[in-house]
Amino acid sequence: MTLDPLLEKNDFSIQFISSKIEDLMFKTTFDPVTGEGDVIVNISLIDENDLNDVIKIFKMAIMSGLSVSPYAKLLHEGDEIGDMVIEKGKVGIATVCSITIDGVLLKAGIPLKPILGGIAQIKKGAPVRFTDILMYASTTIDPLDVLMSQKQTSITQLLETGSGNILANLREAPMAARDDIERTLSDLMDAGFSGILEVSEPNTRILDVPVERDHLGIAVIGGTNPMAAVQEYGIPIQVNAMSTTIGIDNLIHIGEIAAVTWK
Repeated sequence: MTLDPLLEKNDFSIQFISSKIEDLMFKTTFDPVTGEGDVIVNISLIDENDLNDVIKIFKMAIMSGLSVSPYAKLLHEGDEIGDMVIEKGKVGIATVCSITIDGVLLKAGIPLKPILGGIAQIKKGAPVRFTDILMYASTTIDPLDVLMSQKQTSITQLLETGSGNILANLREAPMAARDDIERTLSDLMDAGFSGILEVSEPNTRILDVPVERDHLGIAVIGGTNPMAAVQEYGIPIQVNAMSTTIGIDNLIHIGEIAAVTWK
């Protein structure tokens, strides 16, 4: 059997999202102890007329702990980041992606394996279980992008009542690395990074998802939750998840961005 000549001439290789994650993990150089290095960012594009409202929502979600880091960067018409140029009439917002945590753990010598993205149910402020999941190894699209497009979050409800559905992801690590994991996560928290939903005991289900034998699970809040909150308010927003890496010294606290934007 021979292939169609047109197929033979084209490269139809597919990059699953797990491969992209691994590439970005290796490019992450952020050191939570020194506070220096590159982090992975998501890029959101909005209409410039919506900027004030979007920043208010971002600040509300981020300061409520529904993100990875409080640091962000505004990008204006003509600004370049990665392979993207901000077009006329648009504003870009770069925020830290949760895969940065995976990169930091990897640089600490911890063999980490990102597993899935999904919807995590929160009740009275406590994570309960994953209700919907997509495995990184079986999709070419970021699972959180897919779930966000399906409008399955209820972040505004969560902010009002303490209960709702958020975007989250899960990774596994060998249980022998537990002490190193706890130490590195503590360093990240000291550096202003948050969003750790839960770290499981070895060989124990995490948020109702089983982990591999002799491993433990780490569930992290998705970095695109502020964008999902914007979407819930009916404001158009385009999200480019896991877009590129950027030096953390190029980012500033969302509170500083809000102070300038609202003037």
